[in-house]
Amino acid sequence: MKRRPTIKDVAEAAGVGTATVDRVLHGRNLVRPETAQRISDAAFKVGYHAANLISQKLQADLPTVTFGILLRKKDHAFYQHFAQEIEQALHASCNVRARVEIDYTESQTALEFAQRLSAMEGRVDVVAAVAIENQKVTDEVAKLKSAGIPTFALLSDFSQKERRSYVGTNNTKFGRTAAWMLSKLVKEGDKIALFTGGHRWRGHELRETGFREFIRDNGPRHQILDTIINLETNSLTYEETIDLLSRHPDLSGMYIAGGGMEGAIEALRELRQPGEVSLVVNELTSVSRQALCDGYVNMVLSTPLPELCRELARLMTSSVLDGADVAQNHVVMNPVVSLPESI
Repeated sequence: MKRRPTIKDVAEAAGVGTATVDRVLHGRNLVRPETAQRISDAAFKVGYHAANLISQKLQADLPTVTFGILLRKKDHAFYQHFAQEIEQALHASCNVRARVEIDYTESQTALEFAQRLSAMEGRVDVVAAVAIENQKVTDEVAKLKSAGIPTFALLSDFSQKERRSYVGTNNTKFGRTAAWMLSKLVKEGDKIALFTGGHRWRGHELRETGFREFIRDNGPRHQILDTIINLETNSLTYEETIDLLSRHPDLSGMYIAGGGMEGAIEALRELRQPGEVSLVVNELTSVSRQALCDGYVNMVLSTPLPELCRELARLMTSSVLDGADVAQNHVVMNPVVSLPESI
């Protein structure tokens, strides 16, 4: 059983004594602000159970800012992890007392995204959202902007003229990296399948573009089948994978550019032996980690969530406190690569 972090662990991580940590924890004076902040950061880093309490002690006299976060699929492991990282980063801010309101969408309809964004007006000071590119969404982002509430696009860009900044990954590089891996594994002339969540996701379009560009730029050695839209659902991805394996016996590679990888992994486990079809997926979860170990997944490309969320917290806080124009200060990060021998 993993040992629970103690005050001693926090003290060692912060480079101070346990008595200093105790003073911060119990709100006593005589601790320099920069030292107290270092202790708070260390508490979150080691996973100390009272990290939020320490952060709250430091923020007692700070202004309160309400952050609205819109994510996808509340029961999805990736978005659960994302929510935890965002809350941790916002509560660790040394500039404000953070109140975090997280909402989720379940469908991919523009109406639902727009309604969820609209509901945040009057409740929050700043918004960060995972959303599709659509005029209804852009209209709501414009309304929030007019109300003095800046909006940040997460993971997949949208409403470029109305949102404040994009905070996410280099999606073109995701696609090119996946193509590079499959080009090394798939035999010349064999077929490769590509799944995306939908063409309204700008991030998915960029991943598809990067994927196809790499294959094209490095010679027509492989045949990429028509892109399959899976709406980021496991059931549809499962059914489409079963159908692909039936219609294309020479299918040798697959890239799931968005969600739904669990369906593809399940289908391969049922119909193929490990290694018969090379598979690249996104985000390291318990499912993709096990599939890496079992030989059904060859590479996982992940979002560097801790670093991304810290930058998101910094930009969102600045936009509220300073009114800073950070329109050009995008955060674009490269994927984290996981291979069978690296986990």
